[in-house]
Amino acid sequence: MPLFSQHIPSSSRPGTPAHGSTGAILLKRYRPLETRATGGFGSVEICLDARLQRRVAIKRMPLATPTSTQPAETRETALAEARTASMLQHPNIVSVIDFTYDDAYAYLVMEYVDGMSLEEFLAQVDGHSLTYDEAACIGDALVQALSFAHENGVLHLDIKPANVLIDHNGHVKLTDFGMATLSMAAGYGDARGGTVGYMPPEQIIGAAVDERTDIFSLGAVLYESLCGTAPFRAGTPADSIKRIDKGVIQPSLLLPDMPELSELALEAALAPHPDDRPASVDEFGDRFLERLGSPRAGRASLARIIAELTADDLAEDTDGATGHGHVWELDPAEGYLGSRCAQARRIAVGVLGGASVAVGAYALLETMGLSGVLGGVIAALAIGAAAGVAPQLGSALIATGFMMMILTSTDFLSVLAIASLFLAGMAGWWYAWGRTNPAASALMAACAAAGVLTGDTILLAGPIAAVAGYFLSPVSAAASMAAGLIFSRLLETAVGAGGELDSLAALSAVGSPRFIAGAVGAILTAIAASMLLRRLWRNVLDARGTKLLPVCCLVPGIMVVLLLCLANPMEIASVSSPTPAIALGVGALSSILLCICVKLLGYRKELAEADRS
Repeated sequence: MPLFSQHIPSSSRPGTPAHGSTGAILLKRYRPLETRATGGFGSVEICLDARLQRRVAIKRMPLATPTSTQPAETRETALAEARTASMLQHPNIVSVIDFTYDDAYAYLVMEYVDGMSLEEFLAQVDGHSLTYDEAACIGDALVQALSFAHENGVLHLDIKPANVLIDHNGHVKLTDFGMATLSMAAGYGDARGGTVGYMPPEQIIGAAVDERTDIFSLGAVLYESLCGTAPFRAGTPADSIKRIDKGVIQPSLLLPDMPELSELALEAALAPHPDDRPASVDEFGDRFLERLGSPRAGRASLARIIAELTADDLAEDTDGATGHGHVWELDPAEGYLGSRCAQARRIAVGVLGGASVAVGAYALLETMGLSGVLGGVIAALAIGAAAGVAPQLGSALIATGFMMMILTSTDFLSVLAIASLFLAGMAGWWYAWGRTNPAASALMAACAAAGVLTGDTILLAGPIAAVAGYFLSPVSAAASMAAGLIFSRLLETAVGAGGELDSLAALSAVGSPRFIAGAVGAILTAIAASMLLRRLWRNVLDARGTKLLPVCCLVPGIMVVLLLCLANPMEIASVSSPTPAIALGVGALSSILLCICVKLLGYRKELAEADRS
């Protein structure tokens, strides 16, 4: 059963969890996206690893059949052997991320290989066979994988085309190590869980097996790959043994130009008795591959053909994006944009940072009189474009521009104190958060832009705080909001005074009760939003659902209304004042912006290591 192919016929609709799964999350970490294969011995789920944000394949295997009589200790032994066998680390072996089990099922969590199985490849290519170069590539990879496994005391015992995976780069990997042992213990199949048609006689009858058992199965796979037919495929194990005893049709009768050494190696590998086979897989590989073809050329050919075979699927995906085919897959944790583009959050941060820096840069240039209106717009857009690519650079640029403005427009002695404090504080924030987190720099710049546009640093502080809580951790959000609001207030004051800002004016600006109350409220809003979203994401990882999502969106809005009321106590006391309406509008805007972020970019939240247990 192919594990990771993009092209396995699914027995259920995409996104439908296999029977017995939680339906929402597996193992408190993996979110099922699609059931790719089901069969007598388990199912395969393509899942999203919620912690590492990558796709994985989970093979879910029942540990007993209704007729199984295996004792519990036998199953425990088989599980231990399967765990050991599956943990092999080699470039030509599918990597196993985790192996665990409960009372009813074993779960094998593996890397997701984007491509197709050899079984599917052979079914779709002309002649249902490989070229010599392609067979050399497949054979070389499987020999290396089995050689490594045998050196570590592990047998595969179920080598077949369905367990040979080829990715879009033509890289070949062998999967399902240890599953034959587990299959036997669970009561599935015969003779150690192998597949009829690829098992040698000793495995079929349940006799002792060793490395030569795998060599036989490897030979059967390579024979089928070259000659276009499985040599010992039969309806029953007994019929398969009869075919093996009769022997295979000589490959050279089907392929007259086949190298003699390769033919002799295949015939030896497929000998009915183990003693007549090569003693090791390396010995077989040396003989089979010596004059067969070029593995490198074969890999390039496999990659090219897989690209051609999957072109229709890629076209369907493209059509789905425009509404004419299969709709793109929505992952709520990544949102509408995040599901389409892995860089959606980074792009969103870049757009926010670029636009904010452009506004701030234009205000600085206009105040300093460095260019006319058109020139100022062009220069600001250029600076904003650079900041969109690197928001960290943008925050540093506008902070530097502010320093230049106040130093050139204000008496040196009167500005020295505030300039020194600003430089120290901004440098400390930038080193700790701004340079390492593009979102922190973008949101700091957003505070400055909002202050310049509205002439009121506090008015839009709440919506920015809600967005900061979405993108940043509680500490980073608090620090960035504090830096942004102080910078915004100083910039607002300096621009209003034509670029001048002495220390007394700066102290008066940031020391006003209204500003302090508003800034504290905004910082608390950012912290609350970040903590709520972090709790929501932990709940998702622990399979507790997303019931907290409405609270995450509503609480920041309510806090913003309280923030504006606290910052404007005199105006709120007057019923005729427009401030209550403004406060409610800005609060609603905060909740709406946070909701938009969640819908477009998902509710995934970066967690500290301590939160990932």
